[in-house]
Amino acid sequence: MTFTSGSQLDPDRVQRRGPGRGAAVGGGIGALVVALLAALLGTGTVDLSSFTEQDPSANAQAGTTCLTGADANESAECRYVATVESLDSYWTQTLPAQTGVRYTEPGAVSFAGSTSSPCGTASAATGPFYCPPDQTVYLDVGFFDQLTSQYGSSGGPLAQEYVVAHEVGHHIQDLTGVLDRSGGQQVGAGEGSVRTELMADCLGGMWARGAATTLDASGTTFLEPLTEQDIADALSAAAAVGDDRIQQAATGQVDPDSWTHGSSAQRDAAFRLGYQTGQYDQCARILTEQL
Repeated sequence: MTFTSGSQLDPDRVQRRGPGRGAAVGGGIGALVVALLAALLGTGTVDLSSFTEQDPSANAQAGTTCLTGADANESAECRYVATVESLDSYWTQTLPAQTGVRYTEPGAVSFAGSTSSPCGTASAATGPFYCPPDQTVYLDVGFFDQLTSQYGSSGGPLAQEYVVAHEVGHHIQDLTGVLDRSGGQQVGAGEGSVRTELMADCLGGMWARGAATTLDASGTTFLEPLTEQDIADALSAAAAVGDDRIQQAATGQVDPDSWTHGSSAQRDAAFRLGYQTGQYDQCARILTEQL
């Protein structure tokens, strides 16, 4: 999905942090891989330290360059900024209209290497995640490259934007009370963790449906209308991080009892549901009904 060149961005919307120190702690799409491998290999940890080698210079420079949609089309760091702002614009209107709940902006952190959070120390190996205690999304944009090189996603812009939309989807769940009552710690196909993650995929699909009509502070649309390729990119990302696909590629076997995010087919279907209906209530049905 291409950002409108003239749309205006606030480079300070995302807090940037340089490289830090610490071990990987679970939480997001990338952490799914760590948890699945540890469970399947019968070990407590999996060494993914090679994933954490990042160049902090791009992170440090981003604050002065992420000013317009044109910057977002050229830089993954700026695309993170623009996507968060687009999500803010969309959910500010949509959440109260459909649920009666006021939208408050989540924090957004871009880090290089590793950083600390109230949910633990995050590294590139843990991937993007949402931390409820401080209501903040944490992301090392190097994960966008891993989405293609490690997980086989198409790597298009909407594939990257989908990742951010999914994590902000958890913020929406937090605001509406879903995270407190969904049983999100229960792993396995059909259990609370999977249903919570699939609902976040669905909420990401809702945003994709309305993204081309969300406006910046000047009244310019953040994004141009979606193309069929954009949708294919998002679905490719959803399928790439399906539990079954990751397990099969890593170990040659699939264990539904250890799933945390859902199968590739389920993640595809969840995103499509949100995109096709644009309705929060339809996404919330995933918590109680079979997708």
